[in-house]
Amino acid sequence: MDLSDTADEAAFRDDLRGWLAANLPADWGQRTPEPGRWDEDFSRAWSKRLFDAGYAGLTWPAKFGGGGKPPSFQAIYLEETARVGAPDHIGVIGLGMAGPTIIAHGTDKQKAKHLKAILSAEQIFCQGFSEPSSGSDLASLRTKAVKDGDHYVVNGQKVWSSYAHIADFCILLARTDPEAENHRALTYFLLDMKSEGVTVRPLRQITGDPEFNEIFLEEVKIPADCVLGEVGAGWRVAMTTLLHERGTLGFALTARLDVALQNLMATARRTGADADPLTRDRLAGLWIEMQGLRYTAYRSLAGLARTGVPGPEASITKLRWSETNQRLTKLALELLGPDAQLDGEDGFWSGYWQYQQLRSRGNTIEAGTSEVLRSIVAERVLGLPRSR
Repeated sequence: MDLSDTADEAAFRDDLRGWLAANLPADWGQRTPEPGRWDEDFSRAWSKRLFDAGYAGLTWPAKFGGGGKPPSFQAIYLEETARVGAPDHIGVIGLGMAGPTIIAHGTDKQKAKHLKAILSAEQIFCQGFSEPSSGSDLASLRTKAVKDGDHYVVNGQKVWSSYAHIADFCILLARTDPEAENHRALTYFLLDMKSEGVTVRPLRQITGDPEFNEIFLEEVKIPADCVLGEVGAGWRVAMTTLLHERGTLGFALTARLDVALQNLMATARRTGADADPLTRDRLAGLWIEMQGLRYTAYRSLAGLARTGVPGPEASITKLRWSETNQRLTKLALELLGPDAQLDGEDGFWSGYWQYQQLRSRGNTIEAGTSEVLRSIVAERVLGLPRSR
């Protein structure tokens, strides 16, 4: 794979840099890193501006409102927005998971209803896969959907649903055939989160943020035309979602980790630790790990460009990124020494590293735990036999 920008890619990168410089606040580049997430209203407004400028859904087909560009343009977008610390599009799950799945399996009516609204941030999606008793083992989920005339009645509970507290729709897996076994009994729904019987309870995390959620479903009616794909074929549809989740997130996370490493270098200089040989050795180790992740992401990108479908090797990126991020943030707190105990305005960069270290704990759980990802790599990349 040629890693140099083509003429079109170079022009796109220059245009994007100019757009970011013109649209981010004037003092954006002089700000110190800040902990926490962006305000919802700000994020929705920023996402709409990205859509209006043509930067939302760069790889989606143009007939669905996307940019119709190859994956390399999305990689450039992620590199450039990470470089300046620009906010993410708020519809992360819609853009990276729900949208591509609707494009692959949806009816014309579903595509017309959801795709453009996802790009413009008018519809925010969450994911209703995990359950309290099944976690990442989707085939064992218990939420049931029973056909009743022209709709399904759904009862059950979901958990670890990012963005559910602000979501308009949910990509939901439920069991529709009590006689069939495991994955053959599942159906994939597009659930309106404003439906009667839907209750969302935010879960406050170790960071203090309530971004994960529980979803309780009690006698919820979902119209039959909100089934995505065929009834009983939900497992196959869900695999499309998960492939896109890891394939598209991998490069985004690598770009963000690169920025975090630059912040760590700045912290080492500010604290004087950059002169310590042992610290320099650990920083060098993280930089080497960063390069390994970067080129693994490029390899995954090459496969995506060749086949149009993210490959299982994207799981390597997610696994190694989440564990490297934990080591990086841990080193940052060690560099701060006793000052790491200060938080808020009293802390270094207002507690940026404290927040990042706490948040990194969830990175090895969300979007597939490290244990699940190791199984995927073992079976689908290395070709080893199944462990169970």
